[in-house]
Amino acid sequence: MRPTAESNEFRRELVNLLPKLRRFAMTLTRNGSDADDLVQEACERAITRSHLWNGEGRLESWVYAMTRNLWVDEIRKRKVRTGSGTVDVAEQDSLHIEASADKAVYAKQLHKLIMTMPEGLSSVFLLVNVEGHSYREAADILGIPIGTVMSRLSAARIRLAAMISEQMERRA
Repeated sequence: MRPTAESNEFRRELVNLLPKLRRFAMTLTRNGSDADDLVQEACERAITRSHLWNGEGRLESWVYAMTRNLWVDEIRKRKVRTGSGTVDVAEQDSLHIEASADKAVYAKQLHKLIMTMPEGLSSVFLLVNVEGHSYREAADILGIPIGTVMSRLSAARIRLAAMISEQMERRA
């Protein structure tokens, strides 16, 4: 069976989402290998269920919501198991960023700071401030009220500013 032009376009868009999807998965999992597994599972599910995509809204939001739901299911499964084998945030893989050396170093430091925030704060911050989603889109992706998005985003910004300020004071 030969793929249609529509399914080829869907897959092309999905491939273009991979870097963003990986960053989002990292805010959920806090672990590089778990994030990779989650992205793979989300992509597999998106492809097998592409017939359910109605083309309205952003494909990105649909895939993010699917990714979040898959992670929630995984967390539920892990609560039953013991020893989930997570890696400390300081030991996790770095995010590959194509930029000048200074920007890459700054981005890596910023990424580590974001990853030290609790999952609810880091996911909201990533979706709104890094990926450019609206509050409504972030609320839909995360399955939370828009007011919660706003309060978490505010808390994340305050926390990030405090962490940056603290690091600057240590360097001075």
